[in-house]
Amino acid sequence: MKKLIKQFGASLSPQEKKRLALSKHWKEGKFENLETTTMDINPRTLPGLLKKQFTNTEGREPKQNLPIAPFQAELFNTNSDKFIWYGHALLLLKLENLNILIDPMFGEDASPIAPMQTKRFSTGSMAIIEQLPEIDYLLLTHDHYDHLDLDSIMQLQSKVKNYIVPLGLSRHLVAWGIAKELISEMDWWDTITIKDIQLSFTPSRHFSGRGITDRAKSLWGGYLFKTPKRTLYLSGDGGYGPHFKEIEQLYGAVDFAFVECGQYNQEWHQIHMYPEESVQAMLDVKAKLAMPIHWAGFKLAMHHWKDPILRFSKEANEKQQEFIIPRIGQIVELDESFSSDSWWESYE
Repeated sequence: MKKLIKQFGASLSPQEKKRLALSKHWKEGKFENLETTTMDINPRTLPGLLKKQFTNTEGREPKQNLPIAPFQAELFNTNSDKFIWYGHALLLLKLENLNILIDPMFGEDASPIAPMQTKRFSTGSMAIIEQLPEIDYLLLTHDHYDHLDLDSIMQLQSKVKNYIVPLGLSRHLVAWGIAKELISEMDWWDTITIKDIQLSFTPSRHFSGRGITDRAKSLWGGYLFKTPKRTLYLSGDGGYGPHFKEIEQLYGAVDFAFVECGQYNQEWHQIHMYPEESVQAMLDVKAKLAMPIHWAGFKLAMHHWKDPILRFSKEANEKQQEFIIPRIGQIVELDESFSSDSWWESYE
C-alpha cells in the first residue's frame, strides 16, 4: 500500500501553486493548452471505456514478446551522435558526447495503480538499466505513468547527474528522493544551454496528472535540440495543432524528428494524433527524416498494435516524408544512412 501511494508522486503545495502561477500558461489553478482541448470522456462513458481497455485485447498486443536488442556499450560509447529506441517513448541519445535519457519508462506495467496490468510488449526491460552508461541528463516530457515510472527512476538514480523536466513536475522526483538542486524545470519556449546544445521546451496539446486531483498541475511538451551539426525534435505526447508550424517558424527546419504515433482513439483524438496527423506534423516542422514513436510498447488504446506503423508508413510514403523505423534496442548513427527492414511484419 505504501508503494501504491508513492506512485502518485507529490501533491502541489500552496507555495508551488504561487510559483507556477507566474507562468502565463497557468490559468485558474492549472496549466492550459494553447488551444481549446477536450476529451469525450465523462463518468457515464468511463466504465465502458475501461471495460474495452482491459478486456477486448485481440490484436492489440503481439502474440509473441517483441525482442530488445542487447545494449552494446563499445558501440554506443563512441563520440558520434546516435540514439536507441526502447519501444513506446523511451529514448537514449548520444549528442555532443552527452548521454541523454528521455522518458525512461523501463517498467513492465504502464498501469501500476490500476486494478489490472498493462503489460509491456517486451520482457527484461528493467535489466537494461544496469547496462547503461552514466546519464548526463534525464529528460521528461510529462508525468503520465507510461513516461514517468517510479521503479525506473529509483534504479536510475545512481547513474543520473542532472534532470530536466516540465514546470511543476520536479515535486514528484523530490518526493522520491532526488535532490532538488539536480533538477531544472522548463516552461514552454524556454531555452537552456547544455554543453554545445541549445535545448528548448516546446508546447504539445496534451495534459498531465498521476491521480484524480492533480490534472494539469504540471506542464507537458516536447524538446528541440540544436547542436552545431543538427536540429532534433521530439514532439512529446499530444494532438495535432498549429504549434508544429510555429515551432518551425521559431527554430527552423528539423533534421531529425521523433513524433508521437500511437495510443489514439476517437474519444481522446485532441490529445493523441492519428498517424496521418503525425505525418502532417513532420511536414509542418519540415523534418528531413522522421521516426514514429509511442507504439510497440503498451496497449493503451483500442487499435491494433501494428495500426500506428502501417498507417504512418502509408501516409508518409504518399506525402514523400522520409522516415525510419529501427528495431527496439538498435543503435542508430545519425551521421550514417539507415535502412528499415519492416521488422514488425515478423510478429503477429
